[in-house]
Parts: sequence; structure tokens; C-alpha cells
Amino acid sequence: VVGGIFMEKRYYSEYSQCLDRNMDFIVYGHSGVPLLVFPAQDGHPQDYENFGMVDVIKDKIENGYVQLFCVGSIDEESYSDEMGDKARRSYLLEQFYYYICDEIVPRKEINGTGKMIYTTGCSLGATHATNMMLRRPDLFMGCVALSGYYDTDLFFGQYVDENIYNNSPLKYLNGMSRNHPYVDLYNQRHIILCCGQGAWEDEMVKSTGLMKETFDRLSVNAWCDFWGSDVNHDWPWWRKQLPYFLGHIL
Repeated sequence: VVGGIFMEKRYYSEYSQCLDRNMDFIVYGHSGVPLLVFPAQDGHPQDYENFGMVDVIKDKIENGYVQLFCVGSIDEESYSDEMGDKARRSYLLEQFYYYICDEIVPRKEINGTGKMIYTTGCSLGATHATNMMLRRPDLFMGCVALSGYYDTDLFFGQYVDENIYNNSPLKYLNGMSRNHPYVDLYNQRHIILCCGQGAWEDEMVKSTGLMKETFDRLSVNAWCDFWGSDVNHDWPWWRKQLPYFLGHIL
């Protein structure tokens, strides 16, 4: 029971070859468009439910329009470990990418629906969601990214290696030509980036603006939506944004 109403919910804890550890994920719902959910920084699969995000779209889940796959993170050892060895941190960032694409996506629970997968997340979860979708537009149908930051410099400073480049959308998109085959694929997808312009959103406004400029340069039809100066980097606003944008793609 979620939010007082019955909803199918399954909890998994399984060993990941890519990450050499047990990783948890939670599935909400029984059918519909698969929505792969990344937690906010250092977060856990249950955070989405605990912060009320499952509740605000429970009608869509119960009616079989959407199914949530909430994964965990290894942010504490990659993005957040700012005193740690940068090469190891960036290696783990890349291994997390492989964990998602090679271990989570092929599962029959998520891949057996016959529907292409969307990614979503808030804050650093939005960064992961956007990065996965842009790196693999063959696997993902789109993203709903709320208050994301799309470069690695906030966490890694000026340090760049191949793994950092590959996980920094602003870096690799700016290295992409307008005739790259992914540009056509992007234009067949739903790319939604949103942020507010209130408290704690300054860096996200800047980063989302740079993403908009980059998409425009590549002639990619992405929706970069800037909400008002009262809209803060916080769960109450993300709870409003998620159903709004899902209403546009479902």
C-alpha cells in the first residue's frame, strides 16, 4: 500500500557485476511506460516514495499508464567524494553507467514491456537521467530532468579524463557535430529539462541554459523549461513538475 491505496510494489537487492556490490531497486506498478528513476545526490531507491513523488502520480501507476523502476546510487563514492582519488571516482561513474545499461535495462521486468524506457530524476538524479538518455538514445525514449546540473566541474573541478568526458553532457554534446547520427535520434525522443529560478537553483539555471544553447546549435528539439523565481530546488516543486511533464509524454 502506497499513499493509502493498493499499488503493486516489489523490492530487489541483487549483486552487480559492474559495481562489485549489492544494489537495490524498487518497482512500482504492474504495466505501462517504464520510467527509470534516479535518486537525488547520495540517495536510495525508497527516496522517491518517501518524498511523495510516487504519491503524486499514483493514479498513472495504478491505472497501468506508467511503471517506476527506482534505482540506487553510488554518488557517495563518485560525485560526492571530493577528497577521493579522481581517477577512481570517474571510473565508478562509468561503471554506474554500465550497471544501468547492461544490468538494469535488459531485465525482463523493465525490457519486457515492449515500450521504450524514459529516465527521470531530481537534482543530481536529473543529471544521471539526462546523461543516460543522451548517451544511449537507442535504449531510452526520453528524459524528464528536474533541476539538473549537466557538467562535472561542480564535483571534479577542472579534472577531465575519458570517463569524465563521457559522463558530462555539456562536454560531449559540445564535441558533437550537427551531422552526428545521434542528432536525428534525439529529435525522435522527448528531452525535457526543467528548473526553477528560485532558491538554490542558480547553478541549475546556468547549466540548463547552456544545455538549451547547445541543443539549439545542434538543431535538437529539446524542451528546456524555466519556472518562476518562486520555484525552489526542493521536493514540493518537483512534486508539481513531475505530473505536469508526464502529462505531456504519456
